[in-house]
Amino acid sequence: MSYIKAGTDSSGNDVKLFYQDLGSGTPVVLIHGWPLGHEMWDYQLAELPAHGIRVVTYDRRGFGKSSQPWDGYDYDTMADDLKAVLDELDLKNVTLVGFSMGGGEVARYMSRHGGARVAKVAFVSAVTPYLLKTDDNPDGVDQSVFDEILDGLQKDRADFLQTFGKQFYGVNLISKPVSQAHLDGDFARAYVASQRATVECAKAFAMTDFRDDLAQIQVPALVIHGDSDKTVPIEASGERTANALPTAQYIVYDGAPHGLFMTEKDRLNDDLVSFILEGVNVRQTVGTTTVY
Repeated sequence: MSYIKAGTDSSGNDVKLFYQDLGSGTPVVLIHGWPLGHEMWDYQLAELPAHGIRVVTYDRRGFGKSSQPWDGYDYDTMADDLKAVLDELDLKNVTLVGFSMGGGEVARYMSRHGGARVAKVAFVSAVTPYLLKTDDNPDGVDQSVFDEILDGLQKDRADFLQTFGKQFYGVNLISKPVSQAHLDGDFARAYVASQRATVECAKAFAMTDFRDDLAQIQVPALVIHGDSDKTVPIEASGERTANALPTAQYIVYDGAPHGLFMTEKDRLNDDLVSFILEGVNVRQTVGTTTVY
């Protein structure tokens, strides 16, 4: 197995990040969401390398096969972990793709490290620009929603993760866009994360303000979000991220839930390949309709 050292924790122990590196060509780094690990990108790992793309993905600290330190679950540290991956593998002109929580790492990396080594960025179902509703962020999500998440994790993490997984993909009595087998697999992958990492990362993505980070992004950008996302509502995230990046390509997946990397995997693969290899189409607004 392959690991990258991402510094040490507060006790002086090495923090190691597990990663996969597949294919050759134009490099892309896929950053996973919460509460999963790098395996969430299985269908992208199986497709993107076939198009002349070198695909790197890794487990965030505390998740998957990576180290599980007590500390370091703030976005500054996690952006530094991303830098360690880029530096160790000497990736250049890379496209960063952040899903959900991973979008925060993309934004923070771009501001904290000046966008070094990065040619393009993509935000997929991302938590940017700022999820928490505050006096100066009235369009955010109410604190009570995040309190329920934290209460559920601390009361019975296993039960919470199984319930959360259904919402993640829009599963209900009528709609079953993914199988029970897939949900079971996700639970198994999520449950190997540490309790500490799962809780602290939930706090981080809920309460971190990325508005200033987005303002510093100067490279081509892609924003993809499903308009039926009940986990990270598009009104509080995708729409506002696109508005913060006025030259970004903004694609709304009609009817798609949060976990569109699975439910819309073929379309997402096509859109990512086009963006990585060809670039961005600048938006033009015609009446109330955005076209490319």
